[in-house]
Amino acid sequence: MTVASTVLPRVPRTARRPALVLVAHGSRDPSAVAETRRVAAMVAAARPDLDVHPAHLGLNAPLLPEVLAALDGPAVLVPLLLGRGHHAKVDLPAALAAAPRLTGAVAAPLGPDPLLTELLLLRLAQAGVRPGDGPVVLAAAGSRDPQAAADTEAQAALLAARLGVPVRPGYVTGAGPGVAATAAGLAALGAGPVAVAGYFTAPGDFARLAAAAWDGPATAPLGAHPLLVRLLLARYAAAAARLPAHPPALLAATS
Repeated sequence: MTVASTVLPRVPRTARRPALVLVAHGSRDPSAVAETRRVAAMVAAARPDLDVHPAHLGLNAPLLPEVLAALDGPAVLVPLLLGRGHHAKVDLPAALAAAPRLTGAVAAPLGPDPLLTELLLLRLAQAGVRPGDGPVVLAAAGSRDPQAAADTEAQAALLAARLGVPVRPGYVTGAGPGVAATAAGLAALGAGPVAVAGYFTAPGDFARLAAAAWDGPATAPLGAHPLLVRLLLARYAAAAARLPAHPPALLAATS
């Protein structure tokens, strides 16, 4: 795995498989940066045939433009993002377009997806919440983009189908109801204690604010886990298959 610093040497791409650039949002919280690096290390361990490069959209090194400037050849940007917000739809394609030495593609964001449902169920179980115990708030960062909200709502529906209880999104920022307001609305249903499922890829301020918004069980963020690695590699393979001379059989994810 290549870990970039603020000034990166150029890395020629001679392998047949495109590089995997894992793009996180960036955070002032050191634990979020550490978690991103753990995820990147797990991806590299699962696919030692790939060059894996962690990158950040802001706040932390290595920044995405620096990573892309150090690469030649094919690359796939895999966002460590949970929906189709501005970063996924605008910032990542723009960064790739500004890197003329790359032939690349931007993978779809992670959510919604059944693998995230499985990981959310695991985090809920770790917080002592079992299917049928009571309603759940799917606590997300929030976005003004309606497609991002639709993705969060779709993930909530997937989780509700597995839990057998109402699951509604609640947001820390942006448009839409807040975590506390959503939890209060669910509590009014009288269907059991309300839990908060943190829909965040890493720890940080948003995850802490979501957990503190309601006096009830709250999960840890999704974090570094083999299920997340499987999903990231699936997104990589789907995007890389769109590149010339990279058929799906060559790029199939393994775990």
